[in-house]
Amino acid sequence: MGKIYSIIVFISLISFYSWAGSIKGKVSELSSGEPITGAVIRVENTMYHDLSGYDGSYTIKNLPAGTYRVTISFITFQSITKEVKISGTETVVLDAFLEPSHKQNLQEVVVKTGREGATDQTARHLERSADQVMNIVSGRSIQLSPDLTVANVIQRVSGVSIERNSNGDGQYAIVRGMDKRYNYTLVNGVKIPSPDNRYRYVPLDIFPSDLLDRLEVYKALTPSMEGDAIGGAVNLVMKDAPNQHLFTANVSTGYSELFMNRPFMSYDWKSVTKKSPYERNGNQYNATPADFSKVTSTYRKQSPPPNVLGGFSWGNRFFNQKLGIIVAGSYQNTYRGSNSLFFDSETVNTQKGVTLTKLSERQYSEQQLRYGVHTKLDYRLNDRHKLSLYNAFINLSNSQIRDTKSTQLTIGGYDPIAGNATLGYDTRSRLTQQQILTSTLQGKHQISDPFEVQWSAVYSKATNQQPDQTQVPLLGERKNFIETRTTVQDAYRRWEHNSDTDLAAYLNFSYRSHLGQTPLEWKAGGLYRTKNRSNFYNNYQLRPSNLFARYGEDFTSYDQINWTIQNPRGSVGSAMTYDASEKTASGYLQAKATPLHWEILGGVRVEHTDQGYELKNQMGEDRPTGHQIYTDVLPSLHLKYMPNGQTNWRASYFRSLNRPGFFEIVPYNVVQEEYQERGNPDLKRAIADNIDLRYEHFPTHTDQFMVGLFYKYLQNPIEYTLQRDPVRGQSIIYTPGNFGNAQNAGLELDYIKYFSKWGIKANYTYTLSRITSAKFIRTRDENGDLVPMYVHQTRPLYGQSAHIGNLTVLYRNDGWDAQVAGSYTGERINTVSQFLNNDLWQKAFIQMDASLEKAIGHRWVVFAKANNLLNTPLEVYIKNAESVNEGLPYQTEAGKTLIRRDYYQRSYVFGLRFKL
Repeated sequence: MGKIYSIIVFISLISFYSWAGSIKGKVSELSSGEPITGAVIRVENTMYHDLSGYDGSYTIKNLPAGTYRVTISFITFQSITKEVKISGTETVVLDAFLEPSHKQNLQEVVVKTGREGATDQTARHLERSADQVMNIVSGRSIQLSPDLTVANVIQRVSGVSIERNSNGDGQYAIVRGMDKRYNYTLVNGVKIPSPDNRYRYVPLDIFPSDLLDRLEVYKALTPSMEGDAIGGAVNLVMKDAPNQHLFTANVSTGYSELFMNRPFMSYDWKSVTKKSPYERNGNQYNATPADFSKVTSTYRKQSPPPNVLGGFSWGNRFFNQKLGIIVAGSYQNTYRGSNSLFFDSETVNTQKGVTLTKLSERQYSEQQLRYGVHTKLDYRLNDRHKLSLYNAFINLSNSQIRDTKSTQLTIGGYDPIAGNATLGYDTRSRLTQQQILTSTLQGKHQISDPFEVQWSAVYSKATNQQPDQTQVPLLGERKNFIETRTTVQDAYRRWEHNSDTDLAAYLNFSYRSHLGQTPLEWKAGGLYRTKNRSNFYNNYQLRPSNLFARYGEDFTSYDQINWTIQNPRGSVGSAMTYDASEKTASGYLQAKATPLHWEILGGVRVEHTDQGYELKNQMGEDRPTGHQIYTDVLPSLHLKYMPNGQTNWRASYFRSLNRPGFFEIVPYNVVQEEYQERGNPDLKRAIADNIDLRYEHFPTHTDQFMVGLFYKYLQNPIEYTLQRDPVRGQSIIYTPGNFGNAQNAGLELDYIKYFSKWGIKANYTYTLSRITSAKFIRTRDENGDLVPMYVHQTRPLYGQSAHIGNLTVLYRNDGWDAQVAGSYTGERINTVSQFLNNDLWQKAFIQMDASLEKAIGHRWVVFAKANNLLNTPLEVYIKNAESVNEGLPYQTEAGKTLIRRDYYQRSYVFGLRFKL
């Protein structure tokens, strides 16, 4: 009887589904025709429903014959309801076009494109209509990505790789194989200063990604853009005022696997003394041990608390839509680190490579407190005049402890068989606090129908502080495999801080006319910026009061060590304490003609630079100064052929430059972690001629296929190299220099495709660069004597990888959004050596990340992010045909000498997001 019942049920089900019908269609925005992702399609009074996919499509299956009411809704859009009749097994096509729930009138305060600024549709539209070659990552893509900072987001763009900091986070962008120095950063189209204590380029890890509306990467410059970018320009477009009331918030927590296997080392960094004894007491003051706090040498080892992250944004429009306000903030308190190996080497004396002299095993523990807030107000006085005020404050505090154990690898100091070695221990505490404050007042005035004036007044300040950096070294030994710490060595306490203050004024005119039947737009304008930098450096050398004090007997922790001060006034009189200034004046003329199917944009920009410095010292003697004054003429031409609304063919040429940084032309000399660093007052600016060709196809509002070629010819490119000290002979210094001419060419491929619930984003870049520089070698003559000589060697540019690729697979269904993102960066030069065949190369690596989120109703979303799933290390090595380091620890790869290896481990974030 049970079998008969089962057969009846089975036949009934077959009969039911054989007579069931379906509803399918596509949900789009009425004004633009762009697909809407995530719209809810619900059959009333039933359990049947679906969500529109990435391309706006949906399907509801297995509907019995009958008449149904179908409601289609999406947040901020007006819902619609339609009646559908199902007869038998037919499939009914029901397309829907939704209108915003708040319609805009013609007198609207903010001129909109009819698109939500953070969507993929808007990103593709802006790429298609741009005057030059560019790539855009939408705010929605940033939100769904596994990335927490702008630096990690930008690695998803074609042709862009990133340079990571000591905890594995992305920090700087390398665009088209051009090192970070060849790019500049904009916020809402306005250049901002860098808080970095040496260079112009802005560390992108200081910006939380959830403050962005979208991320733009310009790969070609027009005359209206500042000309000091050879690789490209990064524009952070911050959130803008919405058309109606909007409030969003998110909170999350997470952890790093690194601290599941070892403790986190910390100190009370909030109590660090911000000013040195010299600054607190005057330039005649002699410091005593009582002037130095014990805080920076009082360490704790424990499991770190979970990471805490949060953010919000609120916006609305008032006074009949005339006034728009947006306020957004972000907070990230994270605990990260790395386990690192580093080998020291001695000067090359044969062609067999370097001789390793010391192995340092380092454990980094870092707490990063990153927060930011931005506000924007826009007000339309009338139909022709609009004002806006933008303010932003960004902060990154990085508290780091580096705990190191070093093993001497020289003869007599290392016997791995007997288990004997000479050891060294040192612990360094360092607090780095970076801040950027920027304020921009802008006006846009339509004087007449063809004539428009735009102006901007900008104040920006970037600061960097490293107060009371402390390093305490100890000697130790290993006997019969037993390690002990013995006596303490000389230590240092160091204070560094700098500030960059920018005042800038922009003025732009545009005039629209016709040349026959061809629309023509003229633009002219200028910029004046004055930049002032103040840099302070003071280093105190400390010696233990008891030179024979032994660890475990005379002291058990570093804060118990008593010190004497070797230089009571510090080293503030060095070249590291200076004032610098730069005055930039520029003007441009630009014309754009748009005959049928064409867009032709060309013009010229002229930039005048007056850059200089003045050294400050302790005793009030004459202060050495230096100046560089030059003027550059920068022409450009951009052609775009548009055979239809979906396809562009682009060709462009532009000339650009790269100025030396303030720090680079100051004649400083300072001992850093691995090498001595020295400035170069004779450093010249670099000039580049750039050519781009690109084919673009946008089959839908969200899909794209692009293939491009680029070529760059550089005069006087600037690179840092390891060189022999011309003054001290055997010493090695790390210094910037100009190296003749260089060439850089490449191929870029971009592909984005959505298949209902699935999506693929992929890009690949091949780059080939060449630069020739002199290299030093020592060879033995027929008598066996070492003979020095120079030869020329051709190599890639510093930081350039031949192969870069990204692949992201996305899935969306029933409120779930998931993606797995992989990024590949080929090998690249990490440090240029002056010695033949001894450049330091970073090994190729793959980084894999993932994210997942689930919508709960219309307002709540739970999400998770996971980074570095493969635990990919950073590895740096020297390529050697022969190696003199066989048998040493970790030297296992034939033909290569390992110099550095850092492991960061996986990290996870889990959170909740709310939207009102």
